[in-house]
Amino acid sequence: MAEGTTSRPSPTGPAAPSAADSPQGDAYLDRRTLRRGSAGWLLLTGLGVAYVVSGDFSGWNIGLSKGGFGGLAVATLLMGAMYACLVFALAELSAILPTAGGGYGFARRALGTWGGFLTGTAILIEYILAPAAISIFIGDYVESLGLFGLESGWPVLLACFAVFIGIHLWGVGEALRFSLVVTAIAVAALLIFAVGAFTEFDAGSLDDIPADAEAFGSSSWLPFGLLGIWAAFPFGMWFFLGVEGVPLAAEEAKDPVRSMPRALAISMGVLVLLAVLTFFAASGARGSAAIQEAGNPLVVALQGDGDPTALSRFINYAGLAGLVASFFSLIYAGSRQLFALSRAGYLPRFLSLTSRRKSPYLGLLIPGAIGFALAAGTGNGARMLNIAVFGATISYALMALSHIVLRRREPELPRPYRTPGGVATSSVAFVLALSALVATFLVDRDAAFTALAVYAVALAYFAFYSRHRLVARAPEEEFAALAAAEAELDRKG
Repeated sequence: MAEGTTSRPSPTGPAAPSAADSPQGDAYLDRRTLRRGSAGWLLLTGLGVAYVVSGDFSGWNIGLSKGGFGGLAVATLLMGAMYACLVFALAELSAILPTAGGGYGFARRALGTWGGFLTGTAILIEYILAPAAISIFIGDYVESLGLFGLESGWPVLLACFAVFIGIHLWGVGEALRFSLVVTAIAVAALLIFAVGAFTEFDAGSLDDIPADAEAFGSSSWLPFGLLGIWAAFPFGMWFFLGVEGVPLAAEEAKDPVRSMPRALAISMGVLVLLAVLTFFAASGARGSAAIQEAGNPLVVALQGDGDPTALSRFINYAGLAGLVASFFSLIYAGSRQLFALSRAGYLPRFLSLTSRRKSPYLGLLIPGAIGFALAAGTGNGARMLNIAVFGATISYALMALSHIVLRRREPELPRPYRTPGGVATSSVAFVLALSALVATFLVDRDAAFTALAVYAVALAYFAFYSRHRLVARAPEEEFAALAAAEAELDRKG
């Protein structure tokens, strides 16, 4: 069967659909629409920061045990450069194709159906696994803070998914406003932490991890040698992981052609500032060795082994707000990527149905159920985050490649926003993304191979089933078909 078509029952059969109800008809898309104009640049900026902000409170510090202060600093600088270059490329791509497909849509236009599915699947791996992991961390925080006498376990995990998915089902505008408020609390707390921690800053504490004499190139700044820089890549990513999800809100944004590039740029600027302040303040206040394996490094940086202070207690509660912000926004991102892939037929089409409030309810409920099952069944948040990072690095490489291909193949394509540096910028993102992908094997080989296994199953489903049943009228597919038709006319002309 040709790509872009779908099988239909015989017109003489009892269940023959009308043309309007078929996947190519108007009714099909009418039942799969999002609420347009719900988010301006401020809500989109809040969404971009919300994806990431939990990584400032915990996780990045484990990179100190892989590369030391110097190794993690270089890794963070390189990964920050990767995200900055990627964000500039995505700003251009999202202005060209402002649909809910995000990275899948960009790759579909540039790399064909296989490239679109590879990219969309990698993004789904990231956005389904990351919330599951963060829900576990929320449970641990609730228990450690003694909130309502609750202990970390499946009831707390279930409450997380039920409450926050419920807000998303209520409506996208309400969901993004809630996310903005919680994110603002978390960002304010990080700034307050930095002020408090810098009062105890000691530059001599930054490089207090003993050097491994057997590591090549080791020193007090690079205690694990040059290889430690590479091993710290995934943890340098934690200061920025998720910001690339802003374009997934394109169909629900006000004037996405203008607001998307603006929101992406401001989000990245805020995240760079928070990364620098948090990294230096936490490491310098108590020493890299003290926080390298701490589950709550900011609290340890403030109080060490002493009694809790008013500021450390506040930061502890704010850490919970940061986790909630990221959990909440990542659920949103996963549902929109699933919605777009399903609407176009790459995944089962029923997953893209929307409610009266224009929420993709099955795209929220089913990934939520999977995330809850994984969190309650394994309890291994670190492993799930490592799998999410693996999926993210694949998607980054493919999205950067999409920018390169479209620039070279379609130079005359209208571009309301143009990436500074053009192909050179996206090429830097591409190379660094591939380097980060390899680095995931240095950190957690089992997680990397688990992600590859999930990828293989998804690709088999696409190869043998869904690629023959794509929906040509889905926005991302129509955009690619239009490009193919224009190219054919140019050849004949």
